[in-house]
Formats: sequence, C-alpha cells, structure tokens
Amino acid sequence: MFRKVFACLLAGLSVAALTPATSSTADAQDKVIKIGVVYDLTGPFAGGGSELQYLGAKIMIDWFNAHGGIDGYKVQPIYADAQSKPDVAINEAVRLIEQEKVDMLLGFYSSAECVPVAARVEEFKKFMWITTCIASPVLEGRNLKYVFRPQPFGTQWGLASTAMVDAYSKEQLGKDPKDLRVAIIHEDGPYGTDVAKGNAEGSKKAGFQVVMNEGYSSSAPDLSSLVTKLKRGRPDVIFHTGYNPDITLFLRQARELGLRFDALIGQGAGYTVYSKLKETAGTDANYFFDVDPISIWQSNPASLKPDLPPLIKLIGEDYMKAKPDTVIKSAHVGMAASNTYLFLTDVLPRAIKKYGGITSDDLRQAAMDTDVPDGGTMLGFGVKFEGPGQPMEGQNERAYPVIVQYIDDKAYVVWPKAQAERPPVLKLPASSPYAMK
Repeated sequence: MFRKVFACLLAGLSVAALTPATSSTADAQDKVIKIGVVYDLTGPFAGGGSELQYLGAKIMIDWFNAHGGIDGYKVQPIYADAQSKPDVAINEAVRLIEQEKVDMLLGFYSSAECVPVAARVEEFKKFMWITTCIASPVLEGRNLKYVFRPQPFGTQWGLASTAMVDAYSKEQLGKDPKDLRVAIIHEDGPYGTDVAKGNAEGSKKAGFQVVMNEGYSSSAPDLSSLVTKLKRGRPDVIFHTGYNPDITLFLRQARELGLRFDALIGQGAGYTVYSKLKETAGTDANYFFDVDPISIWQSNPASLKPDLPPLIKLIGEDYMKAKPDTVIKSAHVGMAASNTYLFLTDVLPRAIKKYGGITSDDLRQAAMDTDVPDGGTMLGFGVKFEGPGQPMEGQNERAYPVIVQYIDDKAYVVWPKAQAERPPVLKLPASSPYAMK
C-alpha cells in the first residue's frame, strides 16, 4: 500500500524534487553525496528533542534513497552522535570531514554545539545545513559563507511569547500590561540566553514588570533556589526556556514547593516533547504553552503547495511506526523532515543542474538562489537567506515560530492570530496545582 501511495505522490511532484530524470540508474549508483548527519542521540539533549529531530531527517533521507536519489545522486548519510556535549559535536564534525570525507554536514540540535561547530566547519570551507539550533550567535555578525539555517532564530521565540501575553493580558488576566508581573528563566547556554533576550526586549516594549530574569545550568541537579526566588517574585506569567531533564526538575520542584502562577509559556526544546511533559506532569501539563515552528501536522493544508499535504501524511505514518506510543506528534520530527526536504528538493538539485556539482561553493550558490514563498515548505513559511553584508548571513529571513497550547492531550495553535485555531487561555484552571489560589 505504501508503494502504491508513494507512486501516486511521485506522479504529482516536481522532477527537480524527487526524480533522477537526467541520469540512469547506473549513474545514480556511481554518484554519491556524502552527508554527515549530527544529532544528540544520547545525553540530556536527546530527550529534549534531538533524537526526534534525527528521526525526521532520517525518514526524509531514507525516503529519497528508496526512490532513486536526486538528479543522479544517491544520498549517503553518515550518522554521528554529539552526545549532548559541544566538544564531542566539534570532534565528530571534524572526524566526518577529515576521515569520512563527507561533502557537507546536516543537523545540529543544540545551539551550544552549533556556535563552535559552525565556526570550525567554516574553517574547512564545508557546507553546513542547520535543521534545528536557533541561537542568533550561530550566525549573527560572523559572516559565515557556508553555513545556512532555514529555521527562525531564538530572539523571535521570546518576542512571540511576550506579544501574545501583551495582546491578551487585559482581557484574560484583568491586568494592564504595565501591571503584569513576569519572570524570565532559562538555561544559560546560547539557546536559552538568546530566547531570554527576546523575552526581555518584548517585556520592555509591552511595559511588563520583570520581577526576575535568571539563567541556570541545564545540568543543574537542583533548582529549588530558583523556585524559591520565583515564589518571592510572585510572577503572573513565567517564560521558561529549557531542555530536559531540567524542565522535568523545575516542574517537579515547583509543585513540591508550592510555586503559583497564572501562565507558563515554554519556549521550544523540551516543551515541544509533549510525551515527556505528560510523563512528568500528567494532566498538570494542561494549558501549558510552547513556542516553536509549527508542527507540520497543524499547517493549514489549503495554504501549502499541493505536493506537501500527502507527503506530511506519509511522514506522520513513518513517525508513528517508529514511536507508536506518541500522543501528540512532536514538531521536532516535522521540523527536521521539512528542513531536510527543503535541502534535497531545492538546494541540491539547483547545485547539480545550475552550478555543476556538489562542492561547497556549488551548494552555497544554490542556497543563495533559494526563493521559496510562504506555503512552499511544510512549516508554512517561505525561505530566502540573508546574504553578504546582512546581519545574519545564511539566516532564513522568512521563518517564524508559532505558539501552541496543550489542552486535554491536544495541541492548538493560539498565536499569531492569523494562524490561531483557538484563542489562548492564559489563566490556569483552579484544578491545576500551579494555579493562583
């Protein structure tokens, strides 16, 4: 059945996207693009979403290879585990380049790894396609020639969450934004720091009272002092950026120590892994928020290119085969699948056809030509990369995150208003152990 469905899908997809039309089967066997694929398969980042990102990228790569490759090239992935350690991520990237002789690198979940790895890969003049990590310092002011990121960047997360609270504060919490007390807490790596920067900027713009803005180590064994400070600050809203197990630790100790608030807005990473939240908090996770690019299974099919909805369905089926206990499909899988698909259907074919091959310069030129309108990716947004002389060369200037709210084991898009499936509910129900009494 899968082969029949896929055959039908292939008939409707572009030649550049999926078929090796310019080459014979023998040619496809001779031509290979070796891609070093780096994610965290062990350590705390794995459970925070990296292992799901790996799954999304692998589904996409396997899918193309099963049907002849791309324009005469077979994709040969060489997978590496960064082990949730920046030094290991750097060493693995170097090993893939020097020993495995990869043509490029793809993946990278943690911004703490991305920042140093991007600089090291640039030294080798190798092409790097980032599917995940979001911190602005990965690209900002660095003028990297061979590093590209179709993802939004971290400050956008913080600005989105504060904009939503600003819009609904009076209506739902009965407070003018200037009277609203907010707390910003975050893991202290590049990821958390960048999102918190957006929170601070957005809070200042809205006029919120910031009662706390503090970072902590994502590997901290105890967050009780953080919780105690939050209790003293009495925030109405908490903006939290973390991985896991730090999110699990925070929620457990907040409940034990009696922390109360009206709304908790998680900002990506561990908050995008609902199964982990559910395991940690059970029904207490009800009405928590999460900021990230939209789940491809929540993108409006009518707004997407006609090729994409059936493809999204097939990715979802493979996801559920790999993770049959999934309650809500994590945006992490779709994120990596979409960004990998974009490379394989837009950048790689153009490099081969227009620029003559798969060298780093061929791939760079092809990426700089990318001009995808809104609705042209599974994530809904378009793609156009900032060029030389712009603040974040290699950054997709058309990308943005959305906010979802978890209610009764479902995720609803609640922000921005133009994409909202329902309005947000800022005030936790009285039944929540975290609710203001």
